[in-house]
Amino acid sequence: MASRLDGPLAARAALIAPDAPRASLAARARTWLAAQVERQADRWRLWTPVALGGGAATYFALPTEPPAWPLYLVALLALAGWGIARRLAAARIVTLAVLMLAAFAGGLSLAKARSDRVAAPVAPAMGEPVWIEGWVVDVDSPGASGAARVVLAPVRIDGLAPEATPVRVRATVRGAPPAPGQAVGMLALLNPSPSPASPGAYDFGRVAWFQSLGGVAFGLSAPRGIQAAPPPWRLRLTMAVNGVRHDLARRIVERVGQPSGGVAAAMVTGQEAWLDPDQVEAMRASGLAHILSISGLHMAVVGGFSFFLARLIIAAWPWLALRINGKKAAAVVGLIAVGAYLVISGAPPPAERAAITASIAFIAILADRQAISMHALAVAAVAVLILQPEAIVTPGFQMSFAATAALVALAEAWPRQPREISAPLVIVVVQRAGVWLVIAVLASLVAGAATGPFAMQHFNRTAMFGLLANLIVAPLSDFLIMPMLALGAVFEPLGLGAPFLWAAGQGISAMLAVGGWIAALPGAVVTIPSAPTAALPVAFLGVLFLCLWRGPLRWAGLPFACAVLLWPRMEPPDLWIGDGGANAAIVRDGVAEVVRGSAGAFAVEVWSRRRGLVAEPRPAEAWSCDRTSCLPVAGGPLAVSWGRRAPSPERVAALCASAEVVTVRAELPTLPPECASRLVLDAVDFAANGSVELWRSDDGWRAIWARDVRGERPWSRFGG
Repeated sequence: MASRLDGPLAARAALIAPDAPRASLAARARTWLAAQVERQADRWRLWTPVALGGGAATYFALPTEPPAWPLYLVALLALAGWGIARRLAAARIVTLAVLMLAAFAGGLSLAKARSDRVAAPVAPAMGEPVWIEGWVVDVDSPGASGAARVVLAPVRIDGLAPEATPVRVRATVRGAPPAPGQAVGMLALLNPSPSPASPGAYDFGRVAWFQSLGGVAFGLSAPRGIQAAPPPWRLRLTMAVNGVRHDLARRIVERVGQPSGGVAAAMVTGQEAWLDPDQVEAMRASGLAHILSISGLHMAVVGGFSFFLARLIIAAWPWLALRINGKKAAAVVGLIAVGAYLVISGAPPPAERAAITASIAFIAILADRQAISMHALAVAAVAVLILQPEAIVTPGFQMSFAATAALVALAEAWPRQPREISAPLVIVVVQRAGVWLVIAVLASLVAGAATGPFAMQHFNRTAMFGLLANLIVAPLSDFLIMPMLALGAVFEPLGLGAPFLWAAGQGISAMLAVGGWIAALPGAVVTIPSAPTAALPVAFLGVLFLCLWRGPLRWAGLPFACAVLLWPRMEPPDLWIGDGGANAAIVRDGVAEVVRGSAGAFAVEVWSRRRGLVAEPRPAEAWSCDRTSCLPVAGGPLAVSWGRRAPSPERVAALCASAEVVTVRAELPTLPPECASRLVLDAVDFAANGSVELWRSDDGWRAIWARDVRGERPWSRFGG
């Protein structure tokens, strides 16, 4: 009987030594890791926008403004090195390393070049009212007080030479805002853009710098029409477009009615002048506020709706369908729709970024490439960062690209199921409805998880029922509200938009009802204090690693993605004094006792949320106050004087006798003897350093000023 090992099996067995040692655990781990790295062969280039964004972010993190030529030189040398490495066919790891270095250096130099390019005059703090004349460029969103605001292109400002006059000024006006294109004059208080509400908080001055907004004005008189010299043609064109937007927004509000009309106008034109503040707060608490601002969702819906509508029309016309490529023709229609929507929306930075991303998807279709892929998203990110490197430090860019990357990663990992053949219609409908529900839930979960770190760090609030609200509202927004608003905006100039706008209004009413119901649920919003600054870049890299890495090793990025949630928070300060010294607060047992409840309410809210504190008015019985100052009755850590004029020496002495820290909004020429052992801060300190947080220590008081975090940068040289 022949052996079982005869023939080929015997030959194979002879190659296996009976006592061959098994590979060690370390060797097996190295083999597994090598296999995981090998799977990334076509993924390494996806890290190019990450390096580019890292360079741009490094520029904004520098404590002082760097000179331009070393950055440009390093970027050119790194780019040349990458070209040489490719030409010499160097090892892949060397080529990739040089490419990442070139991208990083390029991000640094692009951010520096962009900052220099947008440089424009910034208004000094002018203590007395001034007369301002200028053209109304656009109607801006209302301020924290609800007052109307406009963007002015100043023609003349009393006390400022033409070369020192800002290019743009955001002005709060009395009464109804004038329409774009009008020349107006008004008496106003003019100041530079405010510095952060607290050290490390959102930097309004930096945002204004990159928008060439050179100051903020508070109107003391209603704007009145004036005669002014004709503006430059670019300004005329901008005002004409904004005038059309404003007129369309007004007509939408009149058609739909309030409050739905205000939401509709904001979603179509970006004009937020008609939004109800209570409705906006409810949308924030329910996790639906992203629907109000024009961003990726709106561009995707408008572009996608136009694309599929064009394909349907082409397919329904056999003569045309046989003569053109319906998919590419529809992509051209989608590009036109995205461009038109960008113009109608006023092209705010988030809309510009969303339009670039959507346009690249349509261009990919025209180039016979996959429209939705991680490579297309990487190209979009590079394009945005080249045009707007400052976007890397904005919440909108971080959240939109993190969410999109997470959704594309989900699509890549989604199992492909074969289609049923000859299945009954009922079964097909049930199956597809179930799949759609699962996809909707997973997409909301994944997008929410990806944007969670940024919402926590920037906005300090989490909508606990946001998933539920978005699952309910998503079908309304995607299939009713946005398509009907798009058709309504197209046909309204012809007087035919009423039925479409009515349908959109019904959907918006339902959306607002859902938002109000969710916001009223117990525990709908949880406040989370901000983590230290280093936590957010770590979380961003963790999210990107989860999305870009292929294979099970991607889960190594999960603990890093949770850095904002897990990073220990520092103790809140004992005292906070706002920018300019007009308001302050004392922290006791997790409660911030605000000295002036009505002054700088927005700054108080931003600071208290950032530190995870509950802001409450000071207990009246514990304070002795007059019209311009407050001091503790039985002594305490803080006394405040907020008058624009310096208090009398006797009043300053009383303030110093009652508190360890005295803050005075005006400049003090001299200090009485009672202030010898006190920490006294006046207008000189606030003008140089902005807002401040103070911690009591054994050696006295430790202070962190806004200037300490902002550094010496172009946008921090004025107004603290």
